[in-house]
Amino acid sequence: MASQICFVVANSLLAHYARWIEHLGGDLTDVGYINGAGAILGIIIRPWLGQWINQFGAKTLWMAGYFLFAISSLSNLLLVEIGLPIYVARSGLVAGAAVVFSSGLAYITQVAPDNRRAEAIGILGAGGFIGMLLGPYLGDWLLGPKLEGISRDRSVFIALFITATVTNIVPTIFVLFLKSPKTKSVKSANSISDFFSTVGRYWPGAIVGVLFVFGICVTVPFVFLASFIDETPLVIGGYSVMGIFFLCYAGWGFALRVILRRLPDQIGSRKVLLIGFVFMTVGMFSYGLVNETQASVIIAPALMTGTGHSLMYHSMTSLAIEPFPREYRGTGSALLSMVIDLGILMGATVLGIIGEHFGFTWLFLTIGVACGLSATHYAFSRSRSSR
Repeated sequence: MASQICFVVANSLLAHYARWIEHLGGDLTDVGYINGAGAILGIIIRPWLGQWINQFGAKTLWMAGYFLFAISSLSNLLLVEIGLPIYVARSGLVAGAAVVFSSGLAYITQVAPDNRRAEAIGILGAGGFIGMLLGPYLGDWLLGPKLEGISRDRSVFIALFITATVTNIVPTIFVLFLKSPKTKSVKSANSISDFFSTVGRYWPGAIVGVLFVFGICVTVPFVFLASFIDETPLVIGGYSVMGIFFLCYAGWGFALRVILRRLPDQIGSRKVLLIGFVFMTVGMFSYGLVNETQASVIIAPALMTGTGHSLMYHSMTSLAIEPFPREYRGTGSALLSMVIDLGILMGATVLGIIGEHFGFTWLFLTIGVACGLSATHYAFSRSRSSR
């Protein structure tokens, strides 16, 4: 959990990445394309990632993910304009985070008892909420306020990327001292056909669609929020709007995650997931109420979507990974992360275009409709495979 806190601080610092893209001369469409393209590498490596976790162990891959993220963060210091290199740098960051989250998820499901798997995932995720609480504030402090007509200096972004890099050292040390889980090494799974064969054998069903829509949802806080705040613009006294948002989103999400940590095991992960889906849907629609004259209203969608995230993530990941035996949990975690990344990829790309041409209201409305339709479909899924 401590490792997760430290890494998510580093990762959520880069919730400001849209501002870096705009500093280099990009617009909202570029923000969507670069973040969407960044998810492609994460998706491509997933089949092999799952098998590497099965073969070499979650702990080893976990530390490799920290290293990849750190190197990719530093590579941004070489960028001076929008071009192919920024796509490579962003892809490395996404891939590094993919390795970290997939490995951590596989590890926790291998060491936790099955009857408390959702709770274990939830507590690991609680560390993520604490990281989300701290990272954006730290980023706002490093970047400083955007003054009208004055661009942010390059030096503040250098500080941002160096901080994100250094913050990876502590979680690497934490993971180094973790015990390796006692699972069988799957040495025969070395090809992409093995991955899809395993996925086909243990296919988790309708929950896959939920994972995809969740990926679309997280593009709001981690891709488009910074641009939304700057372009509206949103100002709340002398306080950081980004910081206030994540204080409510992550702070409230953390509190709920801890208080309700046993709820999925008590009433069922499916019910908890559907409740979270309702909050996420309403939260997306509530973004439409936020404007320049009512900046403080952003607290409403922050609390709503934070509740949705808190209830949905550990419930849906537990349901998605449940069919996979322990020795194939690496494949299961890779699959669910792959689908979430696919949602981020398509969501960031399409929503970036919608936001640039039709405005943020339509961007949020599109996600809200997608959430509502997906929740309805999942609620009426009754077959054995519809987890």
